[in-house]
Amino acid sequence: MYNPPDYYLVDELLTDEHKIIREAIREWVNRSVMPIIDDAAQNHTFPQHLIKEMGEIGAFGPYIPEKYGGAGLDQVAYGVIMTELERGDSAIRSAASVQTSLVMYPIYEFGNEEQRMKYLPSLASGDLIGCFGLTEPNHGSDPGGMLTRFEEKEDHYLLNGSKMWITNSPVADIGVVWAKDEEGIVRGLIVEKGMEGLTAPETLNKWSLRASLTGELVFDNVKVPKENLLPNVKGLKGPLKCLNSARYGIAWGAIGAAMDCYDTALRYSLERKQFNKPIASFQLQQKKLAEILTEITKAQLLAWRVGTLRNDNRATPAQISMAKRNNVDMALKIARESRQMLGAMGITGDFPMMRHMMNLESVITYEGTHDIHLLITGFDVTGISAFE
Repeated sequence: MYNPPDYYLVDELLTDEHKIIREAIREWVNRSVMPIIDDAAQNHTFPQHLIKEMGEIGAFGPYIPEKYGGAGLDQVAYGVIMTELERGDSAIRSAASVQTSLVMYPIYEFGNEEQRMKYLPSLASGDLIGCFGLTEPNHGSDPGGMLTRFEEKEDHYLLNGSKMWITNSPVADIGVVWAKDEEGIVRGLIVEKGMEGLTAPETLNKWSLRASLTGELVFDNVKVPKENLLPNVKGLKGPLKCLNSARYGIAWGAIGAAMDCYDTALRYSLERKQFNKPIASFQLQQKKLAEILTEITKAQLLAWRVGTLRNDNRATPAQISMAKRNNVDMALKIARESRQMLGAMGITGDFPMMRHMMNLESVITYEGTHDIHLLITGFDVTGISAFE
């Protein structure tokens, strides 16, 4: 039975509503994710039927107002949901992160009322699947160098270019795509499945996020109706604000993966006997468990605090970067260390460590790499950019 650590009584910082939401998501993960996730990862398949279920439990757009299909919850509630989903698997949390922070959020924040009413309720319910097109084959950490362009025609825009490493693109009904206009200004466009010239080939042979569907977006003279342009933002601040929301969710989500590894390792160490006693009695195993618990506790407090700052609209992008970088790095190290505690058993699908470890190798890279987030903090404290 899963017993998440709470060494500093962080639960006391949560509201009753947060705890009720967490329990509902946790129960769903136990029922719908845990029984199938290892097979999905082993077989490199995306459990697409879970999309509709996530819509039903309110995992999509929880902080979006109820008018548009969301639950109108606060940022800590969003974080709590991400923690529970990633305890199941990073692929499940990724699906919710993309749908919420990278598709629903920009439509809500940068779209007009017609666009909000047209897309958001169906995205919240899971009836529509969305994706986010920013990264390109030759432009990842430097999105400003993007080559995807669109030009204005009489009654539409003509979109050309390509995007890469796009979660859910092969099955997405819509995509929020960032491209440069004829003046070189980055704008957001809502691209819909079935538009002529749009293809979304799947990316295969991944060692990481194997239960997540990844692909490309290729635009060959795609005609995008003018009403699909997001009118209320220009420049890179649009996609970067989306990434801030996604990175924030990841900072919480990674804790779920770390907790799953810790809980498994603790229970195993109490049950597994060597030299006629539980391995939990050995100093090195206790050292591992104590250090893992300490790092999880620090990450919990970091995530909670940045969540309260976001509730007050005071969290800076640099603060979010710090939380994302620290917590994912923490979770990856814990996955590796806890795997060692299980010895050879730790590499099997009977236990979650290797699956979390492989997933987190992607999480530490996407939504801003580990090193880029380090430089964001460096820029924030020195005022000197290391990017130029």
